[in-house]
Amino acid sequence: METYEAVLEALGDRTRRQIVSCLRAGPLSVGELAAAMPVSRPAVSQHLTVLRHSGLVSYEELGTRNVYRLDLAGLTELRTWLDGFWEVALDHYARRVREDAEGGGAVPRQRHEIGRAHV
Repeated sequence: METYEAVLEALGDRTRRQIVSCLRAGPLSVGELAAAMPVSRPAVSQHLTVLRHSGLVSYEELGTRNVYRLDLAGLTELRTWLDGFWEVALDHYARRVREDAEGGGAVPRQRHEIGRAHV
C-alpha cells in the first residue's frame, strides 16, 4: 500500500527512519543494516518489511543475502500530499497580492489582548 499515510506511518518509527538514513548512502544487506542498528537482525527484517510495504524500500536477492535500497517512488504520494499544502499557501498569497494591487486587500489589523499586553 503506497499512500502518504502508509509512508508517514512507516517513518513514524525511529528505527525505520534510521534504516532509511542508512540506505540513503547506498544499498545494504540486512546484516549490514543490523550491524548499524541498536536492534536485532530479526527486528531489522521486520522493520524492512514495513518499509517495503509502504513502498520506501525494495530488495534484491544476491545469493543468500537480501540487499535493500531506497525506492524513491514510495515518496511520490507523500510528496504530492505535502505539495498540496504549498499550492494552497501560494494560492492564498497570489490572491492577497492581487487584492492589494487592486486596492481592495488592505484588511485593518486588530489589536489582540494577550494578558495585559497589547499586540
